[in-house]
Amino acid sequence: MRKTFRKPFSTITIPLLKPHHRLDRNVEATFLLSRFKKQCPRSHFASSPRWVFSFASQLPPPEWVQPFNNLSDLVKDPKNLQTSPWVSQILNLLDSSPEMEQNLSTYCHKFLIKLSPNFVAFLLKSNKISTRPDVAFRFFLWAGKQQGYAHVLECYVSLIEVLSVSSDFGRIKSVFADFKSREFFINVNAANSLIRSFGNSGMVEELIWVWRRMKENGIEPSLYTYNFLMNALVNSMYIESAERVFEVMEGGNVKPDAVTYNTMIKGYCKLGKVQKAMEKFREMEVGNVEPDKITYMTLIQACYTCSDFSTCLGLYHEMEEKKLEIPSHAYSLAIGGLCKEGKSPEAFTLFENMIRKGSKPNVAIYTALIDSCVKNGKLEEAMRTFDRMQQDGFAPDEVTFGVIVNGLCKNGRLEEAMQWFEYCRVNNVPINSIFYSSLIDGLGKAGRVDEAEELFHGMVEQGCARDSYCYNALIDALAKSGKIDEALVLFKRMEDDGCDQTVYTYTILITGLFNEHRNEEALKVWDTMIDKGITPTAASFRALSTGLCLSGKVARACKILDELAPMGVVLETAFEDMINVLCKAGRIEQACKLADGVVDRGREVPGKVRSLLINALRKSGNADLAMKLMHSKIGIGYERTGSVKRRVKFRILIGN
Repeated sequence: MRKTFRKPFSTITIPLLKPHHRLDRNVEATFLLSRFKKQCPRSHFASSPRWVFSFASQLPPPEWVQPFNNLSDLVKDPKNLQTSPWVSQILNLLDSSPEMEQNLSTYCHKFLIKLSPNFVAFLLKSNKISTRPDVAFRFFLWAGKQQGYAHVLECYVSLIEVLSVSSDFGRIKSVFADFKSREFFINVNAANSLIRSFGNSGMVEELIWVWRRMKENGIEPSLYTYNFLMNALVNSMYIESAERVFEVMEGGNVKPDAVTYNTMIKGYCKLGKVQKAMEKFREMEVGNVEPDKITYMTLIQACYTCSDFSTCLGLYHEMEEKKLEIPSHAYSLAIGGLCKEGKSPEAFTLFENMIRKGSKPNVAIYTALIDSCVKNGKLEEAMRTFDRMQQDGFAPDEVTFGVIVNGLCKNGRLEEAMQWFEYCRVNNVPINSIFYSSLIDGLGKAGRVDEAEELFHGMVEQGCARDSYCYNALIDALAKSGKIDEALVLFKRMEDDGCDQTVYTYTILITGLFNEHRNEEALKVWDTMIDKGITPTAASFRALSTGLCLSGKVARACKILDELAPMGVVLETAFEDMINVLCKAGRIEQACKLADGVVDRGREVPGKVRSLLINALRKSGNADLAMKLMHSKIGIGYERTGSVKRRVKFRILIGN
């Protein structure tokens, strides 16, 4: 482009600089003046300085720059598009400094340019800005202040997408309010982007506005639009709304695909409705939609979380049959499920199968296998697995060390456990509360209560907070060593420290108080537990009933058991436990009276009670009485007294 100045003495041509020249201000001025001098008579140039200033005042207006050199290439062949040199120059100025806006204004003024809306939208989509929401927002505001400028639809859409990554709700709402006032015609691409952005941010109200505007503009949602909407509703826990969208898809032209089903399955799993998720999974087969890796992984994780390990394993086998890629996490969950069910051999078989197929194990898998061996009493196998883990190049973490220490403590190998404790401490391996509770419990069971107390009190100094497990372990150690008063003090301190007093804590104290013949205090502890709304377990009632039965208060135990029924607590083995305790203590008559009371009140059928009593007598060493009961009609037979027919009482066993 050339511009001609016509003067009486001559014609002077001054070429205008193009954007790609990128000359600095001094070079530009020198260039222009040199060209001017060549075409202007020296005498006129020397005598007319104001003429030079007149030239400067006639610079052209700023030019709108586009993101590509030649927009016609966009129509011909998109592959031939060349990014404008201005793009990299402006991106370099977006440095998040306090002077960023001033630097942009200075640069654009210097080169006589303005950034077009297409240019702004292009930069907002660039990788350099897409992860910097603060820079993107400032650049958007600066661009909007250019003379004669107005943001286009893509500018708003791109900025909202950037802001949604950081969940900057305040700015998103502000930008979207301005967006709505512009009344743009929303196209499919913009709608998809907005729905995805609002969905990721959990902004359902804004999402629904976009959806309605699409309908008003007569834009038919695509499969991607539906899937973005479904995902947004599920992420925001609007599961019922997602179900309605799914039904609309089933009845319309756009049918659900694997992504749609996966989204719905994810929603059910998040609600804990694993059964409904499984039903939706089976519907995929009916609808000829093939489940993918994500489908199976979502369900396997959900089943593992709710301890449905058999279904978890079944889904893994389905993946194997369909020759789907099985991630290491799927192996981890399947192996972990087998380990939790105590099926160590099956878990090891799956582990070896995993390695044979070229999938690498991880620390979590090794730890699960070691823990399973420990819980099954196979400490040596656990130690061999621990050694193999290190040989395979996996460094044990604090959970692995905790499992090893727990196994050593349970098997009485306390010195080795303490050595590992010292190793972790010296090598800066984090030592968690589970690690400490295992050691405290092991020391307590070995009668080394003083050492257990020292370890307990040193936890805080080592930066490890005490939890209920640590308190329970030491309270148990104190109670079993006859230090019940110290256990009660610790129990009170536990409450002051904000640790939950669990049903196990109360069970320990009740047992300890009864062992010290402090029966009324034990009953008060039981009442406190009930008053706090802690649900009794079979073990806690066994502790209470054992103490009451051995102190001759069988009726009191039965009364407390009756009080639990309205609370919804049904302890099926309660009477069996009480009969066993009485027989073991040699209180056969009381056991027989209890058996008669159970039958008379219709709590159990006579035949079952009779079997319970026979087994209790046999286990307590009263084989003769057990044989006598077995060969008689006591409990199940009847005798006549005149016209009255009565069941033969169990107490006759002692009378005869």
